[in-house]
Amino acid sequence: MKTDDLVSLLSTGAAAVDSGLPTRRYLLALAGGTLVALVLTAGVLRLNPALWRETSEPMFWVRETYCAVLGVLGFMAFVRLARPGVRLGLAPAGIPVAVIAMWALACVTLVAAPPQNRAQLIFGHMAAECPSRIALVAAPLFIAFIWVVRSLAPTRLRWTGAACGFAAGSIGALVYSLSCPELAAPFISIWFLLGMLIPTTLGACLGPRLLRW
Repeated sequence: MKTDDLVSLLSTGAAAVDSGLPTRRYLLALAGGTLVALVLTAGVLRLNPALWRETSEPMFWVRETYCAVLGVLGFMAFVRLARPGVRLGLAPAGIPVAVIAMWALACVTLVAAPPQNRAQLIFGHMAAECPSRIALVAAPLFIAFIWVVRSLAPTRLRWTGAACGFAAGSIGALVYSLSCPELAAPFISIWFLLGMLIPTTLGACLGPRLLRW
């Protein structure tokens, strides 16, 4: 059999590859996971009664922007890691920049505050619950992102799992912020970040097992 005949035989009946399928799955996972996270926040944790009033506070928008930026960067990193041979770009470098910027704001806030108020700025009223609640809200996003990656061919499984967890944790923190009354930069810099790192650590630990193909 000639080579041309073999190629023709192998390609007979082969279906065309849907190049847009991964993108649709990413969007479905993001939309579906976020919707479930919103329902979980509103139905179980309850929305912050003072949410509308707090939208006039500059720190409200600082908090939302911080979580949104980390969510976008984490999502970009996980999308790139899900495919072998794709460069990560600037997403990994942007994450520590955003975190350090929030830490810097937290330090300025603490230095400017009276000493007797600093503990309140750090711990607020929700320090004990905040990280676990962010992890809870992030759970449906984490499951959705893992589902998407399992249909692809990642090669750096631990890093991909960590990126899935960080993207889920950051977006989960953004959704959870609709329930959280804390606006102090020191609180956000510590407890929100810790909440994001819980699914990140879980993803790094489970990635080699869940994403193996």
